[in-house]
Amino acid sequence: MTEEPNSAENHPPGRRSFLGLVTTAGVATGAAACAIPFVESLQPPDNAAAHLPVDVDISHLAPGQQMTAVWQGKPVFIIRRTPEDLNRLQDAALITQLRDPESDAHQQPDYTRNWHRSLVPEYGVYVGICTHLGCVPTYVKDGAGAPAGGLYGCPCHGSRFDLAGRVFKGVPAPYNLPVPPHAMPDPSTIRLGENPTGKTFDFGSIVQI
Repeated sequence: MTEEPNSAENHPPGRRSFLGLVTTAGVATGAAACAIPFVESLQPPDNAAAHLPVDVDISHLAPGQQMTAVWQGKPVFIIRRTPEDLNRLQDAALITQLRDPESDAHQQPDYTRNWHRSLVPEYGVYVGICTHLGCVPTYVKDGAGAPAGGLYGCPCHGSRFDLAGRVFKGVPAPYNLPVPPHAMPDPSTIRLGENPTGKTFDFGSIVQI
């Protein structure tokens, strides 16, 4: 029986391997071309989830404690301040040490531009990013260098903020910690990224994060 002149057996081993690779590559490329649109079709639109409000359960947050949530990829500090903490925020001796005690710089919604920088005095809500070079401050309770009740201290360059997120004088940070848009749909929930009914605030309009 005469062998077909173009059969695979008549191709040198190197040529057979090359043809196999070409065929395999063609199949793989075609599969990938089909798969990419399919995979992309499963993905949500860019930034769709990132801009949705985030509900944070604060029912277990005890007075004097702080928790950290995440909103739009940013750490958000939520602190439950004690009556003693709130009294200290109004202390004239503390106020004289602060760079912007009246929150004149646009670092918060108008509905939190008050002495406690929050919707209700008990709960403080701040984006936990130092306004100097973007490090994440830490909550420091009574201790070395911290006033009674504690403060937020930046571990990078020593900036300090009180429990209302107000920056102290004589530190690198130029502005108070930003306050994000937030609402309280019920007493045990803080909803980050949503303004209270009838209020407006665009976080992108703040002076600096």
